[in-house]
Amino acid sequence: MNQDLHLRFLRDMLRARRLEERLAQEYAKGNIGGFLHLYPGEEAVAVGVVAAAEPGDYIVSTYREHVHALARGVPMRAIVAELFGKRGGCSGGLGGSMHLFDAQRRFLGGYAIVGETFPIAIGAAYAVQLRGLPEAVICFFGDGAVNQGTFHESLNMAALWKLPVLFVCENNHYQIGTEIHRHSALTEVSKRACAYGIAAQRASGMDAQVVHERTSTMLAQVRAGQGPQLLELETYRYRGHSMADPGSYRPAVEVAAYTAQDPIGAELRELALHCPDDATLARLGLESCSALAARYVQAGHLDTAALTRLEAEIQAEIDDAVAFAATSPEPTLDDARRALRPGVDLATLI
Repeated sequence: MNQDLHLRFLRDMLRARRLEERLAQEYAKGNIGGFLHLYPGEEAVAVGVVAAAEPGDYIVSTYREHVHALARGVPMRAIVAELFGKRGGCSGGLGGSMHLFDAQRRFLGGYAIVGETFPIAIGAAYAVQLRGLPEAVICFFGDGAVNQGTFHESLNMAALWKLPVLFVCENNHYQIGTEIHRHSALTEVSKRACAYGIAAQRASGMDAQVVHERTSTMLAQVRAGQGPQLLELETYRYRGHSMADPGSYRPAVEVAAYTAQDPIGAELRELALHCPDDATLARLGLESCSALAARYVQAGHLDTAALTRLEAEIQAEIDDAVAFAATSPEPTLDDARRALRPGVDLATLI
């Protein structure tokens, strides 16, 4: 893999982790309302998959979609402002954490309903097929969505019509607080695809390079007209389901085992709102962001000065995005009317 791609992975994963650490702090301050589903531990999935996508591909995500949007190129300002419920957000402040949307970048949104991504994705894929374009649709979903009727209905239709869609399962082993072996008779999600004649693979979701390679190969096959495919990526979230969930139902030894595989080695799963210092992580035998970056320096991918600049650039971008969100105006009722249906008065629909 070339050096530029290595650096992209490092930058995107550090950028994602640092942003979500800050979002946790802003949530605790009351600047973000509603639910907040964070992504620490799963960064290699979003970063690796999105890096393999073409600009013309469509991406459909779930309610845990901040990092997918960020990796896709949605401006950080627009993401944070949306979480703050401000007009400067990518959905005008009307969607919030679970409903990021950016038509320009073909990011077709996050969806709060479990399993809602499937019919949205195959609808987009059908449109691509009708137009005969060399595009694909990437549909993210969690292991908790595979028992929904929409999963089976959508895979059946996608296979029947050979739609250009790649289904990507972010298997973090927990449906909120229920471990996968307690809610699914078949715990290897990729095996479900065989019922519909869909090609499927299972791979580690803790290594961005592995994710990128598998995704690139499968997307090439999808674009070549070979029909839908399914990629199951085994990953792990270090926090609970949302900021309201302490995640205490998970065995400490399990959390420690997955934390040791951290793709960027930054954060433990405890409810601390910031990354522990390097000394604390070292005592626990875990790799910190600094340690990971040091390995990049040793491998010759970047030098110490470049690493310092990278960390400073990321922090400055986050500070700027939060400041922008804080000062962005609140959406108005007129904004809501225009979003509902341009030119239609909301009062006439009530």
